Amino acid sequence: MCFVAVAQERTLARAAQRLHVSQPAVSKTLSDLERLAGRQLVERGRAGTRLTPAGEEFLRYASEATRAVDAAAGALSPFITAAPPVLTIASLYTVAGGLLAHAIGRLQARRRGIRVAIRVSHNPELLAAVKSGEVDLAVGRLAEPDMMRGVSFEFLYAESLAVVTRPGHALAKRTAVSPRDLLGYPLVIPEAGTAPRLQAEGIFTASGMPFDAGYTETQSSSVARSLAVASDAVWITPRRAVQLDLDNGWLVALPLEVPPAAEPVGLLTRSADSPGELGRELMSILRELV
Repeated sequence: MCFVAVAQERTLARAAQRLHVSQPAVSKTLSDLERLAGRQLVERGRAGTRLTPAGEEFLRYASEATRAVDAAAGALSPFITAAPPVLTIASLYTVAGGLLAHAIGRLQARRRGIRVAIRVSHNPELLAAVKSGEVDLAVGRLAEPDMMRGVSFEFLYAESLAVVTRPGHALAKRTAVSPRDLLGYPLVIPEAGTAPRLQAEGIFTASGMPFDAGYTETQSSSVARSLAVASDAVWITPRRAVQLDLDNGWLVALPLEVPPAAEPVGLLTRSADSPGELGRELMSILRELV
């Protein structure tokens, strides 16, 4: 359990807090485990912990053992009332409020009384959560082969961009808009280092224009949406993140050519096992919606 907690929390301090023990106790238990295994399982650093390839492999079995212990404990507690089923999901910021929200709505309409917990994060954190068994499944991007070790990927769609504004915006009244036109207004763009940000910058670099305009960068769809609705800001975002807004006329897509879809988004699950019944049903709904 100590190793799984370290893998999930990604720092010794948080793992210790979760297990209600001291950090030195967690460190000693981890060192004892590595000595028994004869391999380094965890790399420790100032930024936290990271599993080695041997640790990634060990985690597959440790997660299964932890789940088996939890199931056995539940079976030995007949007087404890069974809690409603809980589905735990991790998602990209650009998927959670659009496609995933739609899918969860359908699932809850079919399965009254279920509980759903959603963690929204960047792709590396999604992969770590899937590997450690912290979530049943995730909706994220395909990553480099070394990061996908122990994780299965099922393609859903290729992520494309939309450039959107409020309906009354000056640019929304035009029949054609160029990248240069956008620079006359405040921009709202994804955070640096993300795939959508690289695509957003590509709108300008493809036209030979330096990307040096003023902007607000955020992964929060609610913040970006508020800026676009309440001001003259132009929001550059993955299209599925704003599809509901476009369908309802709350925002409009500008007539601007954007780079073609390139980033594959799909279902992330543990290679060693499959999600439970609720997870499989949600996956089926997601396939229907794309």
